[in-house]
Amino acid sequence: MMLELMAKEITKKKAAPKAKKADVATVSTETTASTTSKSLIKHYKKAEKAENATDFAIIMTGGKQYVVHVGDLLKIEKMLGEYKEGDTISFDNVLLSNTGTTTTVGAPFTGTKVTSKLVKIGRHAKVTIIKYKQKSRYFKKNGHRQPFFQVQIEKLA
Repeated sequence: MMLELMAKEITKKKAAPKAKKADVATVSTETTASTTSKSLIKHYKKAEKAENATDFAIIMTGGKQYVVHVGDLLKIEKMLGEYKEGDTISFDNVLLSNTGTTTTVGAPFTGTKVTSKLVKIGRHAKVTIIKYKQKSRYFKKNGHRQPFFQVQIEKLA
């Protein structure tokens, strides 16, 4: 419904008058109007999707907390153990779960489980670390690539 209203508003806009040299700012905003309308449409599509998906949970893994919905793809820290792509990972550290009608808050955990599928095992882009002290010929250069798991949330139980 919001998407239809946005489409009507975009079509109602009139063509802008030709710009003069002093009106440089209006030219740049007019050229980005079509890209802005596309991004607004994407935003409202996401909002409508979020309204339909009321079930969510807050899980804790790798020292971080994540808000997850069914179908979400998220990158988490690499977990200990032998895992390969396609494995099922269950998260026991659920801090909060919401089913749309009831909300369960843990103290510290709720006792429910979130089940996910391991989609990808990879490493982030390289981070370069340089230590340098002038006038003393001290120069150290190291690189690091942080490993990650990309998981897709399958079930909130």
